[in-house]
Amino acid sequence: MISKKFAFVATTALVGSLMAASGAYAQSTGTTEVEQVVVTASSGPKTLDGVITAETAPKSKSSVDQEFISTQPAGQTIAQSLNLTPGLNFTNNDPYGSSGGNIRIRGFDGNRISLTFDGVPLNDTGNYAIFTNQQLDPEVIQRASVNLGTTDVDSPTASATGGTINYTTRKPGNDFGLLLQPSVGSFNYRRIFGMVDTGEIGPWGTTSFLAASYQKYDKFRGTGELEKKQYNGRIYQPLGDNGDFLAVGFNWNENRNNSYRSYSAAAFKFYGMDYDYISTCNRPSNNGAAGGSIQNDGLAAASSSSYFATGDNPAGPSSCTNFQGVRLNPSNTGNIRVQSKFHLADNLVLTIDPSFQYVLANGGGSTTISESSVAAYGTTSTTHLNCAGPPVAVKGFDLNGDGDICDTVRFYSPSNTNTRRYGVLSSLIWDLDANNRIRIAYTNDYGRHRQTGEYTRLNANDDPLNVFGGKDGQGAKVYNSNGYFLRSRDRFSEAILNQFAVEYRGQFMDDALLVNIGIRAPFFQRNLNQYCYTNNSSTTAIPSGGSVTCTSSTVTGTNANGTVSLLNQTGTFIKPFAATVKYDKVLPNVGVSFKLGGGQSIYASYAEGFSAPRTDQLYTARIVAGKTLPADVQPETTKAYDLGWRYSQGPVIASAAIWKNVYTNRIVTSFDPDTGVSVDRNVGGVKLWGAEGQAGWQVSDNWSVFGSLAYTKSELQDNLRVGTAGAANGTYAAGTPLYLPTKGKELVETPEWTAAFRITYDATDYLHFGFQGKHVGDRYATDVNDERSSGYNLFDLDARWDLPMIGSKGSYLQLNVTNLFDKEYFGSISSGTVLNPIPGVVFASVPANSGGIGTNSSFYQIGAPRTLQLTFRAAF
Repeated sequence: MISKKFAFVATTALVGSLMAASGAYAQSTGTTEVEQVVVTASSGPKTLDGVITAETAPKSKSSVDQEFISTQPAGQTIAQSLNLTPGLNFTNNDPYGSSGGNIRIRGFDGNRISLTFDGVPLNDTGNYAIFTNQQLDPEVIQRASVNLGTTDVDSPTASATGGTINYTTRKPGNDFGLLLQPSVGSFNYRRIFGMVDTGEIGPWGTTSFLAASYQKYDKFRGTGELEKKQYNGRIYQPLGDNGDFLAVGFNWNENRNNSYRSYSAAAFKFYGMDYDYISTCNRPSNNGAAGGSIQNDGLAAASSSSYFATGDNPAGPSSCTNFQGVRLNPSNTGNIRVQSKFHLADNLVLTIDPSFQYVLANGGGSTTISESSVAAYGTTSTTHLNCAGPPVAVKGFDLNGDGDICDTVRFYSPSNTNTRRYGVLSSLIWDLDANNRIRIAYTNDYGRHRQTGEYTRLNANDDPLNVFGGKDGQGAKVYNSNGYFLRSRDRFSEAILNQFAVEYRGQFMDDALLVNIGIRAPFFQRNLNQYCYTNNSSTTAIPSGGSVTCTSSTVTGTNANGTVSLLNQTGTFIKPFAATVKYDKVLPNVGVSFKLGGGQSIYASYAEGFSAPRTDQLYTARIVAGKTLPADVQPETTKAYDLGWRYSQGPVIASAAIWKNVYTNRIVTSFDPDTGVSVDRNVGGVKLWGAEGQAGWQVSDNWSVFGSLAYTKSELQDNLRVGTAGAANGTYAAGTPLYLPTKGKELVETPEWTAAFRITYDATDYLHFGFQGKHVGDRYATDVNDERSSGYNLFDLDARWDLPMIGSKGSYLQLNVTNLFDKEYFGSISSGTVLNPIPGVVFASVPANSGGIGTNSSFYQIGAPRTLQLTFRAAF
């Protein structure tokens, strides 16, 4: 019944292409072409309910398609739809997916997973982050697949050490079609999605589609809204009758979100699970007071039992840092992408996939500036009356225009990232004969990465004048007395990847044996330009520092160690600098599979991975022999081993694998929401190993079941270096390296056990039900494993009533209920080093946290409560 139902639905114009192009699901046109020979050679059922696919690639892989994706909540991020995949765990920060979340595959976080769609790399060019709230509308996704622990040979990445997630856009339908799909749900959720297929037009059979969506809803805790607009389109032109084609697609996405507050586990347990940013702000500089009085936007309130925390008391202007109006996460993202395939000869194929991407995004935030500070008056020595005491001449600048320099003024100060990215994936594929194929691939990925933090003013409601601050072409800047606009950072980098790959695929013994041998050689370069002065925080012979001073500055002297002194500023600084760093690696990628008969096969694979340092890591400057250099950060490397078994015959699809990954020089990155800064720490070598399996069974025409199970074990191989002892004491001599006892501990945020299931039931030809669940085991939140987040179980329900009497086949009414039993749990974790002090250990630069409220170095997001959504789909 399930397979019949899908074939029934697929007769509509809008989804008919899903079945016709089911083989085209890899990340690029080149990989699709290479793998099609394997896909067409498979036997047994190809898919079951779209939640499990009979994979044939000689590596651990899992896929879902539109049949399953469409059963999930409308508008949901594709990362959530992959959450039943064994070995993958996604923690969603929002019931509808617009607030992002964290992905883990076999203990690897999103920064180490290559995310692409239609071959376009989506990881940030600077820190490799994945932004799951900016992904394609699920209605236009044809298929999504996950490589567990390995990459494809042409994966356009200098960061993926833990696997890939690849998804593809649907192919336009051959007939005219129209789809209208409104949705409503909990938390005032409203969404409308529409799509039109032109069908074949013109003399060459050109097809195209255009889709648009708009959604808006309230946060499930705290105040604020989340708003999203997205536009998609694709034109597909077949070239002859041999499969050649040219396709052009585009995507534009806008998010305007108020953020959810993350905090320590202790704080949530004390304040309650609804704890969030405050809804009001008391800003004295916005009160219209006459000049001559002190207006301090940074003044803290006295302790009060009326409020949860002093920092959340609206009577204290300093609490405005936690005002929801400045805790924003806006983004504009878009791309244009081309895919093409050309037969140069009967046995020679060329594929070329160029693309362009645009990104403008930030995480919000605010800053207070004193009118008598260096940031305000820069190097100008004008004088004003000081209102803090007797009239004296002081330096300063009137920032809020009230005629004095008495005030401390709050500004919106987001850290903007603006990226323009150009790429091309190309492959030349030569069929030596029917069983042997060679591919030569070249990838170029060039990203211009501009990171700035231009301030702008707040309006009468304490909201920013522009969500992108004073960014060029966006909002109004804030200038000091020198005419220098205030900003928290100012740097420009280029990320340039040139990658060459060679792959051989051979089938032997009547196609029973498949051999895949590939080599990927990425050559990666970062060009760095720091336009601010770096604060020198080192007392060693080699000056170094990480934080920056972005104010107009005059150098008053050069010191013996190469640092400089600045007018009106204390301390020493490293001058603005430019640098180039390069990394390269030759990475083998080998896989073998063998058909045992009876629907069974076995496979083994070995792959090496490589992750070049991120931009933020390199801007920690140092001076060596009088020359300013970026931080000496070594690339991460991995060696991945897989051994697996598959079965596909009759009503069953199943697979199982055991795996091991040896990790060298692992960097852990955590985001501190209070400072808006991501902090990196090198935890050294890590060993990971585990096992996973999944199975789907069509029990009868009406019933089918799916289940997955994964075990992941990790072990840190080194103690964590946290600093150097200062003055000598009874335990350590001065200069002694200090460590935290992390050797033998487990990786943060990585559950040992995850499990998932899905049951589908067709009550009639028109009424269908789905019930699914996910178990996530305990996860450590600190490197020393002294805080652990308890495991949890979540369950979802979906029910669909087909409406063939409306429009054409493919119309329905669908109910989705997520977190059916309203489980309270911690979702995403931003991990730290240690929660409680360890007797006898000197922490040096790591705070000796007491474990009290507000001092935890780990931050949590609250999982979304029970959520209901109702979707009506009319297809014509």
